[in-house]
Amino acid sequence: MNIQGEILWVDDEIDSLKSQILFLKNKGYMVTPLTNGYDALELLKEKIVDVVLLDESMPGLTGLETLTKIKEFLPLLPVVMITKNEAENIMEDALGAQITDYLIKPVNPNQVLLSLKKILEGKRLVSEKTTIAYQQDFRNLFMALSSNPNFEEWKELYKRLVFWELEMDKSNSDDMMEVLQTQKTEANTEFFKYISKNYANWIKDTGKNSPLLSHRVFEQKIAPYLKAGHPTFLVLIDNLRLDHWKSFQPAISESYRIVEDELFYSILPTATQYCRNALFAGMLPIDIEAHFPVQWKNDDEEGGKNLSEELFLRNQLKHLKLDHLKTQYIKITNNDDARAMEDNIHNCMNNDLTVIVYNFVDMLSHARTEMEVLKELAGDEVSYRSLVGSWFEHSPLHRALKKVADKNIQVILTTDHGSVRVKTPSKCVGDRATTANLRYKHGKNLQYEEKDVLAFRDPKFAGLPRPNVSSTFIFAKNDVFLCYPNNYNYFVNYYKNTFQHGGVSLEEMIIPIVRLESKG
Repeated sequence: MNIQGEILWVDDEIDSLKSQILFLKNKGYMVTPLTNGYDALELLKEKIVDVVLLDESMPGLTGLETLTKIKEFLPLLPVVMITKNEAENIMEDALGAQITDYLIKPVNPNQVLLSLKKILEGKRLVSEKTTIAYQQDFRNLFMALSSNPNFEEWKELYKRLVFWELEMDKSNSDDMMEVLQTQKTEANTEFFKYISKNYANWIKDTGKNSPLLSHRVFEQKIAPYLKAGHPTFLVLIDNLRLDHWKSFQPAISESYRIVEDELFYSILPTATQYCRNALFAGMLPIDIEAHFPVQWKNDDEEGGKNLSEELFLRNQLKHLKLDHLKTQYIKITNNDDARAMEDNIHNCMNNDLTVIVYNFVDMLSHARTEMEVLKELAGDEVSYRSLVGSWFEHSPLHRALKKVADKNIQVILTTDHGSVRVKTPSKCVGDRATTANLRYKHGKNLQYEEKDVLAFRDPKFAGLPRPNVSSTFIFAKNDVFLCYPNNYNYFVNYYKNTFQHGGVSLEEMIIPIVRLESKG
């Protein structure tokens, strides 16, 4: 029989547990029985065990005292506390000392067995269960992809793909993750066809035949919840994908209750100056340029492209008859800004609307391209997602939101666009004024692989300004990135497997907007 695990069982009434110990031995576990904490500590200094089953009520050294001493030199050793005592303070002390599980006497042998399986075989069992569940859903996803989904169904499909990605993360199912990534690639191929066919119609349609796009988000998903005397924090984290949001949802859910968790579509190009300006202005870029010709800057023009967001926002608030609200706009582009925001967050309680634009995730994706150490830390989707989740959990933004979580406030969390990991180079030739972005370009006399891009020879059909009379906009599909023939191999190697945005993919276009209320 294969040994399932080495168990140390410590109980001053160990003789009464012979039948349970025999049961575990028959299940393949090696069990060492001891009657007191002193002997247990001595044994653990000499012998490696997988789990300790520890009685709480023992003469001499109590279970809690033994637990504390075990954790001093074996902090990662799983300990299951077994006790007759259901007193709340005992349970809290045990949990505070980082027990792995808690069982109440009299214990049933199957209870102990299940606890051991959860501890020792948990990852394997989760992996097996996840694999079986995904295999069952695989055909459903395939059928959904083949059934010409509409824009609402695409959102649900993407949600399910992200759900399975996160489940695979937990279970370390490498083989199934590979299958899932193949299915996600197929989904992006179909999604590109869908966007190519429908995007121009969405831009000219303002009714129910088009999804919620960037320029309508504020009016439809934010403005209806704004009112004087009820502080609202609108937090826009640049370049935040759905899976990134899901990675830190548990952290923010400790302080806030999720009221709505929805998705909307970013406009094209999925680049900050277009999407974010559209969100704050409540207009498509072509209309922003018409109304604000001085403030709007095309890619090939000098000057910052996102310097007028507050002006656009205040104009939209006036248009929506919400300009009576006390509003503050805060942009975070470095750690000093973030610390200042955290220190002054209580002052924001005097506002009806506080807008916080946080640029960290976008800076992370760009820095990852430039810095070898970040390429190592965020080498793939899983580690990139983990890095974003870890950032948020320890960020000044999270600390600031926790500081005001006991107040009667709401938080609306959203983004301007997502990003995609690029793998497939495609040659593109343009004149000197052609934009440098890897996922979209506009310029005169562009030459490109038509199969790799969605092209708008007349930008107005995409709701975009025309920088020059003969400007064409192109948007890369799936995981394509656009490279000039000059130094082609160098740029391919440099940018391959980096996270970019501006083009057409599920990750870039279908993005979260979440409304939360403080539990306080």
